[in-house]
Amino acid sequence: MTNHIVLFEPQIPANTGNIARTCAATNSPLHLIEPLGFQTDDKHLKRAGLDYWNNVNITYHKDLAAFLTHLGNNQLHLITKFANQTYSEVNYADGKDHYFMFGKETTGLPEEFMRENEEKCLRIPMDDTHVRSLNLSNTVALIVYEALRQQDFPSLELAHHYDNDKLD
Repeated sequence: MTNHIVLFEPQIPANTGNIARTCAATNSPLHLIEPLGFQTDDKHLKRAGLDYWNNVNITYHKDLAAFLTHLGNNQLHLITKFANQTYSEVNYADGKDHYFMFGKETTGLPEEFMRENEEKCLRIPMDDTHVRSLNLSNTVALIVYEALRQQDFPSLELAHHYDNDKLD
């Protein structure tokens, strides 16, 4: 079972870089749906992802239709503030791959697409009267770590000791 992070037309390179770092830390493949609002060799993108880029499995999709073809019958979760079900109500420890799709920073996911897939929409509870949205990279981290928590953090280091960091 694998947790995939999918970014629909991301626009801010620093967010994508931070998300790539989270993907490296959690062994989560990253899917980028074009068009992107930046070049992937953008210095801000590289700075945010630091030296983790070689540890991220990135797949580019030319558009939403191409991604959906790639997705096949796998579990798709649309993360949006326009949902009735919260992210914590879903069982991610079902042995299946899960794809978490996040919209672009300015407009989110396409409204028509969300309406057609309302049963796949999940939200993070928040006070919408004071905050329009959460930061995209924070949202990705929150969602992927909830899935990993339910899955007992497969292949992740659960304890780390200072002895491991000593230099010879």
